[in-house]
Amino acid sequence: MKTTFMSRTALAALAAASFALAGCDSAKENAGEDQAENVRDAAEATADAVEATGAAMDTQMDGADPAVEDAAENKAEAIRESGEAKADAIEEKAGD
Repeated sequence: MKTTFMSRTALAALAAASFALAGCDSAKENAGEDQAENVRDAAEATADAVEATGAAMDTQMDGADPAVEDAAENKAEAIRESGEAKADAIEEKAGD
């Protein structure tokens, strides 16, 4: 009975250690995640600047966006989506 208990305890400890190690990221994965976050941040900053430029062109406070502001918002959204796609690709590559 004691041997069975010890075997189960040892097996449980081994399983717990395996799960703990499986959850650790490698240095390559961490670097990739950091790089991806930098790409996302840069895309967001660029998109915000594009939107601000478009908003500055709207000199009337009539609640309607001019075509130039709409175009800036669309460009900003495309920049965000592109940055996200690049960041995802970096993270995917780092995880390999």
